[in-house]
Amino acid sequence: MDKFATLEPTRLYTSNVTSKFSRSIGQHKPPAPFQLIGRLPVDIHIVILTHAAIPDFPALSRISRAFSHLTKDERVWEARWTRFAAGNLYLDAVLDDLESKSKTQNAVRKSTLPPTLSLDGGDDDFGDFASVDAPPDEMGDFVGAFSSAVITSPTLSFIPKPTFRSRYIRAHNLLKTLLPALSSPPYAVLNALFPEPAPGLSQQAHVLRLLSSFLSYQVKPVRNWEILSSALRAASDRFDDGLLTAFDTCDSRGDEEGMKAAAQASWDVWEGSSGHWELARAWADKREIFYDQSKWQGLDNFTDNQELDFDAMDGFMTHVLDALREHGTRAVRVFPPPANVLLSFAERLANEVVAEYISPLLDRARELSTELFLKATAATFREAWRIVDMVMEVSKVRPEVDVTRTRAEDVVFKMFESNMDEYLDEEVEVLKQAFEVTCRAWEKTLSDRPKLAVSAVPNPNQARFLGSHNPAQVKRTVLASFTDVLLLPVTIVPRTTVAVGKAFGAALTTGGNAAVQGIAMLNPQRWGATTTNSNGRHGYVNNFEKGDPDGTLFEIGDDEDEVVEFEKGHKKMQSSASVSSLSTVTTANQSMTSTRATTPIPTSEVSFAKFDLLLSLDIALELIHADRESLKRAETFSGYPGHYGHRVRDTIEEIFVLFLQALAERHIRPGFERAIAQMRAYRPAEHEGTSSVAPLMQFFELVHVGDTMQSMVQVYFDKELSSHIDKTDFLNSVVREKKRFEDTLDDCVAGGLNAGTDALMNQVDHIIQRLTKPREYYPAEHAAMDLGPTEGCTEAIKCLQMHCQLLKGSTSKEVLEVFYQEIGLRLIAILQKHIKRQIISLNGGFQIIADLNAYHAFITSLKIPTIISEFSYLKMLGHVYVVEDAKDLAQIVRDVTRYGGAYRPEDIYEFIQRRSDWKKIEKTVDKTMYNLSFKEDCIIC
Repeated sequence: MDKFATLEPTRLYTSNVTSKFSRSIGQHKPPAPFQLIGRLPVDIHIVILTHAAIPDFPALSRISRAFSHLTKDERVWEARWTRFAAGNLYLDAVLDDLESKSKTQNAVRKSTLPPTLSLDGGDDDFGDFASVDAPPDEMGDFVGAFSSAVITSPTLSFIPKPTFRSRYIRAHNLLKTLLPALSSPPYAVLNALFPEPAPGLSQQAHVLRLLSSFLSYQVKPVRNWEILSSALRAASDRFDDGLLTAFDTCDSRGDEEGMKAAAQASWDVWEGSSGHWELARAWADKREIFYDQSKWQGLDNFTDNQELDFDAMDGFMTHVLDALREHGTRAVRVFPPPANVLLSFAERLANEVVAEYISPLLDRARELSTELFLKATAATFREAWRIVDMVMEVSKVRPEVDVTRTRAEDVVFKMFESNMDEYLDEEVEVLKQAFEVTCRAWEKTLSDRPKLAVSAVPNPNQARFLGSHNPAQVKRTVLASFTDVLLLPVTIVPRTTVAVGKAFGAALTTGGNAAVQGIAMLNPQRWGATTTNSNGRHGYVNNFEKGDPDGTLFEIGDDEDEVVEFEKGHKKMQSSASVSSLSTVTTANQSMTSTRATTPIPTSEVSFAKFDLLLSLDIALELIHADRESLKRAETFSGYPGHYGHRVRDTIEEIFVLFLQALAERHIRPGFERAIAQMRAYRPAEHEGTSSVAPLMQFFELVHVGDTMQSMVQVYFDKELSSHIDKTDFLNSVVREKKRFEDTLDDCVAGGLNAGTDALMNQVDHIIQRLTKPREYYPAEHAAMDLGPTEGCTEAIKCLQMHCQLLKGSTSKEVLEVFYQEIGLRLIAILQKHIKRQIISLNGGFQIIADLNAYHAFITSLKIPTIISEFSYLKMLGHVYVVEDAKDLAQIVRDVTRYGGAYRPEDIYEFIQRRSDWKKIEKTVDKTMYNLSFKEDCIIC
């Protein structure tokens, strides 16, 4: 036993003081969220504690050590502090002021304080709460515990960062001293809260607002917080009434500084729960603008003829804007910027004054006509929009007032929302009806046209695209003038101009009517552009028909007379601004019909001479005019936000889509279908006197008119619609409908070109057959030979060349190439049949080669590689008629590579059968080609 050393006593625990010190300066580690206390996780307990009343915390902290830690958890106090401090901008200033007053009072009462308690006695498992002798009314109260307990701790060398719990405790203790004053009689609460000398109005308002947040259901600082909160609300109302009286007194004296102080205090004490700030409402109620509406009547905007004249509304809006400028400027200077009194006043002005003025006006317009209702709706909105500019102007008086243009626009937008549904629906319906009326009138004109007496002699004053020396320049002139007309303003707000001071309104009205007449006068059939020029030429059509070697397709200088004449007519049109669009177009159609209708001729002559009348630029322009008026009205509401903004944009797109559908399906397609049907009825044998194909010539005129319409639609789209849609969005309804419109026109042109090609090639075949003499390719032995092309070949090429040149500039390059290719392929078939009908001698073979060379030169001028190669092989085919030796001829026939696969030996064999000496060389050719001999290889049974 002596071998074992004695054990030394070991100190296993630190001293109690060290333990308490470490706990006092240490931070409680928050429990993990997934940790359970009882059967519930910690997070749920924290949520419960954030809504628990403050007097319940001492009891909750004594439940267990875990609950004691939860009552000190920063998450609990952060949520409570956030709810308490929310919206209190002057929280720290009020608390500092209360703390300074509390220190002054505590210094006076220091000798009467109860003895403090020391917490050094042992471990406290319930936090900082201690049981002390407190008055009965503070038993169990969190504040009582804090006010009578002192926590002693060793002196620290650093100042700990204030926690949410400590910040709340400070505010709680300071505001608790004000609660006894709320138990005073209602008339004495304010005097008890703010004894003499009373602080300023602004400071009183801040204290009342802070007490309101303190005595709320989100904080629940004491058990009787509901009773105290009711007393506080009564005191706040009494305080606000006093501010309202002071504000009215200053308002009557014009004391803006006093008004500003009272308004700021009232705004600070107002909680915002009532929805309307009473002080601002009372101020607005006393403005006379809301009670002098009897002298302004919306029905004054109608003339004796039941037309719109917005001079009356101009005067009314001027009166409203003057009141807005006067009272709004004072509101901006007096009321706090966050109150937005200017916007509230403007909104009330719009809803109670302007809207009441507009309502009977729109009702009366609706009773008269839907079209008048649409015009009145757009005009009243444009007039009411002046409020936005005035609000923005007034808001600049005080830089602190932050009024955005969007909020100012919302004032008018909200006021006008009640009229938007009906307007948008009616706008589309009226436009549909206008298009239907126009299209039906045109269809009736087409159906009655065969019954009209039409002159068989062309009218020299009747203008045509093809009657001009330069159709492309004429078309550019049309589009340039059409663009200028589109740039003219459209009158949205109708006014009369009876005074010199209203010159601006007169300019608008004149410009609008000029736009109407300008659109109606853009028809080239009214220009008289086919008058004979100094050289005696009537356009490039006649040059081709006469074979003028100096005639060119485009002569820019020769069309100056046409441009000058058009400009004169255009200026004369703009000088007279009193005719409406519909009457102008109708009168023009009647005048065109009357000038052309003199003596009756057969229907067949009419059908082939008047294809250009199947489409009318008048109708297209009338549709554009109606669509543009509707579009401009809808554009007035293009800035609408939200649901109605989407509807307005959809309506704008629908307006253009309806225009494209009406123009394509009700005008262009029927015109082309009728022209195609008439072209298919063309018989070349019935028209021996001309080398031109009458229906195809007229169809080219029709194509020029259709192409001009497409160009006008493109200009209209670029000028008016491009700002409202994304042109790259292929899913957009306008983009898709515009593409469908272009495809419809291309399909109509392609179908017409197919029928016209049939008619043209039938004419070419007829010319070749009629002008080819019986012995054209089998001349007499010693006849003189002219190695030039035959008359039939020359006339056929002239006919083809003229019609091909006419199509240039009137359709796309792709359609033109298809047309040329189709002509080439059909011409090859006609020439092959023509050759197979002839008997060709050796001398006649040279004539065949001359004709084929001429056809090849014409085809080469079209610059289509595929048909050029085909004609080169056809030209080589003529060599089989000038080879004398039969064996050499047979070798040519057998050479399958000679014609590039275009002709098989069997095809060449058919052509050589048309030689005049075929019976003599047949056996030799057969033997050489097929190595056949009837004597050796054939057995006769």
